[in-house]
Amino acid sequence: MKNQIIQGDCLEVMKDIPDKSVDMILTSPPYDNLRTYNGSLDWGEHIWKPVIQELFRIIKDGGVVVWVVGDATIKGSETGTSFRLYFKECGFNLHDTMIYQKNSYPFPPKNRYYQQFEYMFVFSKNAPKTYNIQRQPTDPRWRNKDNKSSDKVAYGHSAIFPDELAKRYILSWSNEGDTILDPFAGSGTTGVACKNLNRNFILIEKEPEYIDIINKRLSTPLAQSPKE
Repeated sequence: MKNQIIQGDCLEVMKDIPDKSVDMILTSPPYDNLRTYNGSLDWGEHIWKPVIQELFRIIKDGGVVVWVVGDATIKGSETGTSFRLYFKECGFNLHDTMIYQKNSYPFPPKNRYYQQFEYMFVFSKNAPKTYNIQRQPTDPRWRNKDNKSSDKVAYGHSAIFPDELAKRYILSWSNEGDTILDPFAGSGTTGVACKNLNRNFILIEKEPEYIDIINKRLSTPLAQSPKE
């Protein structure tokens, strides 16, 4: 199973993916109540625990899961949802923890600092089998330069995954010819990055309107100079 765009519930679709068949997983799940996606998504414990269990089953030994998440603020308190490290209970190692700076500003709170970041957890099934380090200068101008999608079609989605972020993770944790899964594909940024970087992809998305966006984005020509 590779280079497929599948509409459906990821929990059901992943049942058809063989054990230890995916090299890497890169996704940003529908965490907390920050976005309802037409009211069709439920992100309760009865959903996210089975999702993580399936990810552990289908990823290869040495594979990496990049999990990009954030927290809602409810009744004055952040939920802490992002730190539900159930991955470790399933057998994953917590290999790395990072944040990425966003260009967008949240609605300004009156009694706390503005939060312009999301958490990025890197989990591995045993020691990572691939690591291609991406060295970049620690210049804030570089950090903000590509923190968005350059594809106007992607803006039909309410939560666009930054193109450059997907690219750098895929370069870091996979090799050409590897298969990468995004079980919450959204606007398809993971698939676009895979296409440009000579990786195979499996994209799962529940919402039909986002499937249309993905198909449009992946029908465009390959980017020039996909490697660095």
